[in-house]
Amino acid sequence: MVLSHYFWFFPSAISSLKCDEILEYGKTKELKMAKTGNQNNDYDVELTDEQIVNLQKKRKSDIIFLDEQWIYDELQPYVHIANKNAEWNFDWDWSESPQFTKYSVGQYYGWHCDQFEKTYPNDHQNINLRGKTRKLSVTVSLNDSSEYKGGEFEFDFRNMDPDLNKGSASNVQKCLQILPKGSIVVFPSCIWHRVCPVTEGTRYSLVMWNIGKPFI
Repeated sequence: MVLSHYFWFFPSAISSLKCDEILEYGKTKELKMAKTGNQNNDYDVELTDEQIVNLQKKRKSDIIFLDEQWIYDELQPYVHIANKNAEWNFDWDWSESPQFTKYSVGQYYGWHCDQFEKTYPNDHQNINLRGKTRKLSVTVSLNDSSEYKGGEFEFDFRNMDPDLNKGSASNVQKCLQILPKGSIVVFPSCIWHRVCPVTEGTRYSLVMWNIGKPFI
């Protein structure tokens, strides 16, 4: 896919007060160990010790999904603006539940893209997901980068998994590493990205995926 823009950045778009409101609300929930792919919402399935070890080679963080309308109302306008201004003009019609994520010291999320190889199954329990695919991803910084070290948010625009494709380091486009509180980044869900390990403090973020019918 040829893109004129690989992401759209809204610095400090959400007020500090609103970020604190989301942050405090998320902290009232019981966070779970983050999984990957379609496993994320499946809290009832316990992983074996071996599965946990393999999972945490790729991802180590704690999450909870927040399904409150006021959070959708806060984020969705920025998705529409970015989709238009970046000239993606993707056809999307639903947002998955926003994911509240806590990265403590030593936690991270390795290189990955949010778009699955297959669409959601046609018999998915959520009828709004059936037969659709992730198109636009959103990440929000809920606390300021002065409150932690590490935890940089990075892109790789070669559209390949850097862990499997050891190209020149100069080919890896690293940008938006430090995100001020309330900043929003919208990007196509096929773009590879990662969150580097946190070395001090705690990083909090909110992620939302916006979906639609498969690309033709």
